Amino acid sequence: MASAAAEVNAVPEEVGAEKQPHKLERKWTFWFDNLSKPKQGAAWGSALRKVYTFDTVEEFWCLYDQIFKPSKLPPGNADFHLFKAGVEPKWEDPECANGGKWTVISNGKANLETMWLETLMALIGEQFDESDEICGVVASVRQRQNKLALWTKKSTNEAAQMGIGRKWKEIIDVNDKITYSFHDDSRKERSAKGRYNV
Repeated sequence: MASAAAEVNAVPEEVGAEKQPHKLERKWTFWFDNLSKPKQGAAWGSALRKVYTFDTVEEFWCLYDQIFKPSKLPPGNADFHLFKAGVEPKWEDPECANGGKWTVISNGKANLETMWLETLMALIGEQFDESDEICGVVASVRQRQNKLALWTKKSTNEAAQMGIGRKWKEIIDVNDKITYSFHDDSRKERSAKGRYNV
């Protein structure tokens, strides 16, 4: 035991410096929602669970590799969320209340997993010019189709939303049209048609 401690103390300073964690610009939180197992009479969002908040590249990769891949989601109705720390993935959250979301449908879990990872890296790497407008992203695995939704703060800021939509399409390498819908429309059960398209 004493020799192991001596070896640790003998590690050159520059090696220890290389092991310093790589801090992100901001903290992010992973959430999980198992919609297929709601409790009797439970309100929407009652199955939503905050799992882990992180602020380093190393924590992100550990969490992603071990847990947060869409292929690890149970079949049926389950979601993974990555949102800025302090923002809940709910319409009622003050950061989301006046916002909306860009949505893309995925062909299979493998495609969803690729788009999910590209989106996660773009978010934590601050690749969007309008990054302050973004709340987070949701990966949804369903029986019939899988989808990704990129949530934003202020739906009426059309210029910002269009910039985010164009950049996201480029990041996830999608050629089909994607649509932006206002949370307010969904909340009031209006037509689900999109307000913006890119």
